[in-house]
Amino acid sequence: MRSIRPSFTVRRGRGSRRTSPALAAVALASALALTATACNGDDKADGKPAASATAVGAGDGKIRIPDDLKQRLKEHGIDIDKWKNGAWKNWNRDDWLREANDFINPIIKGLWDPDRMRHANDPNKGVDNDISGDQGVTDPTPQPVKAQAVTPPYHTNAATSGKVFFDSPEGHMVCSGTVVEDPAHPGKSNLVWTAGHCVHAGKKGGWYRNMAFVPSYNNSGKSVAQLQNASRSEIAPYGVWWADAARTSQQWIDQGGETGGNGAPYDFAVIHVTPEQGNGGRSLEETVGGALPVNFDAPAVPKVDGITASGYPEAAPFDGQLLYQCKDKPGRLSIEQSAPTMYRIGCTMTAGSSGGGWVETGSDGKPALVSNTSIGPVTSGWLAGPRLGSVAKGVYESVSRKFAGQ
Repeated sequence: MRSIRPSFTVRRGRGSRRTSPALAAVALASALALTATACNGDDKADGKPAASATAVGAGDGKIRIPDDLKQRLKEHGIDIDKWKNGAWKNWNRDDWLREANDFINPIIKGLWDPDRMRHANDPNKGVDNDISGDQGVTDPTPQPVKAQAVTPPYHTNAATSGKVFFDSPEGHMVCSGTVVEDPAHPGKSNLVWTAGHCVHAGKKGGWYRNMAFVPSYNNSGKSVAQLQNASRSEIAPYGVWWADAARTSQQWIDQGGETGGNGAPYDFAVIHVTPEQGNGGRSLEETVGGALPVNFDAPAVPKVDGITASGYPEAAPFDGQLLYQCKDKPGRLSIEQSAPTMYRIGCTMTAGSSGGGWVETGSDGKPALVSNTSIGPVTSGWLAGPRLGSVAKGVYESVSRKFAGQ
């Protein structure tokens, strides 16, 4: 996970991003960091674990690679069998799949073992950068709100939260994610919401690899010391779920960068998952006991009384093993005049919380996901997330439709 970086650095899976300097206005003085965690961890788990791929991602623990995608892979010199046996570690820029329909993620059983998951952390690299914002729609910097530890077991008190693990050229990485409803499969969703920078490197990169979701990670809230010899079932009591589809906005793919705010207002993603070991046909939603609806018509910032952000912060003073939340009334943050204004709240969560869901209780008294953690200051103190509109809805519906008949 990349951590917070100097200047308007984005908390992202890879790094922060830079906003276009073309739009004048007052530069935001805050230094931002990448909340998504680019983790440099041990590679001892990267040997040749047993691999599994084929069939459909429908709770059978297998992933089917479409014929047209197989052909595109061949054009990039990618052999799936070799991939599963370690060839995925080749990050040659020319072979790094980056287009919207190029995502592949064959299951490599056992790859995400307890050590590999625990050591997915943030390298804490920083990049100085100024970001321009429209002062007219950017509210004063909020006061920090201290992140509160969620009381375990997480399965009872935050059932839809979990961690998203993946590999990048920099090593093992981790973000946070949220189980959301699937309109094509009511009550049986396999969809996870996270940040765009947690699935795709943006303008200068491609899709991350070995992507998996672990709901209620460290469900019992054990300390780092207690987890040293923990079994996989203790760390991932509800299984490891591999992504068999991922979508993010074209804006993030085209504009997302390592520093600054480019692409931040469109920094969201949806992944569809299937269990590594099979799950008797039970969906992720059935397994965790719930899924959040997504509100693509969330009220304007001044009308929102409060938002609760959840995540597993990795950078100091946190260690990535425990789930935290912040609740605050949001303000507005404008990266550039032509892009949607973002939500911003006070929160001391650091890198690792990227992608974590932002939840608002609507007028009907029911919670709904309205955003996700995207960027924050290097020194911590606040977080910002995109408002979800038509582009986000398109991303969401495209993943749902892909599995509608399965």
